[in-house]
Amino acid sequence: MPLIDKLAHKLKKHPKRIIFTEGTDPRILQAARKIASEAVSVPILLGDRSVIKQYAQELDIKLDNIRIIDPNRSDEIDAMLKLLKSYKRFHSLSDEGAKKYVLNKNYFATLMLKSGQVDALVGGATTTASSALRPLIQLLPKQHNVDTISSLMLIDSDENDLSNNETLFMADCAVIPTPTTEQLADIAITTAALSYHLTDILPKVAMLSYSSKSESNSCPSIIKMRAATELAQQKSKACGIPMEIDGELQADAAIDASIAAAKGISGNVAGSANVLIFPDLNSSNIASKLVQILGGFRTFGQILTGFQKPAVEISRGASAHEIYGTAIIAASQAINHNLLYPTKAQEK
Repeated sequence: MPLIDKLAHKLKKHPKRIIFTEGTDPRILQAARKIASEAVSVPILLGDRSVIKQYAQELDIKLDNIRIIDPNRSDEIDAMLKLLKSYKRFHSLSDEGAKKYVLNKNYFATLMLKSGQVDALVGGATTTASSALRPLIQLLPKQHNVDTISSLMLIDSDENDLSNNETLFMADCAVIPTPTTEQLADIAITTAALSYHLTDILPKVAMLSYSSKSESNSCPSIIKMRAATELAQQKSKACGIPMEIDGELQADAAIDASIAAAKGISGNVAGSANVLIFPDLNSSNIASKLVQILGGFRTFGQILTGFQKPAVEISRGASAHEIYGTAIIAASQAINHNLLYPTKAQEK
C-alpha cells in the first residue's frame, strides 16, 4: 500500500486541522474536498468567502466539513496583530503597518499555525517560494539543536520498484542553493528523522556525490560531502532517532545493491539507501524534476524540515492529487510517532 494511503488511514483516527493559504485555487478546492470526504482531517481554506463559494459551485464541490476563513473579516485580527508585534522585528510597526502583514495570507496562516489554531500549513500553490517561506522563517521556531531550514521531496510507490524501497526521500530540493558542511549535516539529520516519523523504517542516508568513496579525490565538493558525512554521523548519535549515514556515494551505488557490489562499495547504506542528500540545490532540484516528469512515480513536496510545526511549500505546478498527498504528509507530522505507529500493547 502506498505511504500516502497508509498515512490517510491513520489520520482518520487522529484528524488534524490543515490550513491552505490559497483557498481560491481550484486544485486546493479539489484536494480539500477529498480530505473532507475521507474524513482524514479538517481542511481550512483562506480567501474571499464569496470567491471560494463561486469556484466550489463551478467545480461541483460541496463545502460541507470545509472551513473558510477570510482574513479581512476575521475576528482574530486583533489577536494576530498582538502576536505579530510580539516579535522584535515587527515590534516597532504601527498598527496599520502590522495589519498589512497580518492580512497577507501567508502571514495570517503562519500566525494561525504558530498560535496552535491549526496543526499544519500548506502554501505556495500560486506564489513564489520566497513569498511562502519568508513568514515561516520569520515566525516559526526551529527544532531543538537545528540551525537549518530545508526541504524534501518524497517519492512514493505501491510496490518495491524504487530499488527495493517503497518510499524515497530527497533533500534539499528547494531552499538552500549552496549548503555548507554544517547545513548538509543538519539536512541529513532532519530528513532522516522525518522519514522515520512517517514510515517507521530505519533511515539509511546516502550523502550523494559524483564519486563514491574516492579518498584521493581532492575536489572541493567531494571534500565537503565527506566532511558533512562525518559531521552528520556525529550529530546522529545525539538525536535519539535510529539512522545509518554514509558517503560520499554515487546515486546508483546508493540505491542499487548490484551496482554497489560491482563498484566494490559496501556498508549498511550502499545499495539500500532510502534517504538521499544532495550536495547542492542545482543537483537536487534537477533530479527531483526529472523524477517527477520522466520517472512516472508519485512525488510529494516540498516538505519543509527544521521547523517545530509542520509546513509545506508546494510547487505552482502541483496537481490536486499531489497537493492532497502533500497535505496528508504535513498533517501526519503533527501526530505523535507513538500514536502514528502504536505498539501492540498500545493498540489494546
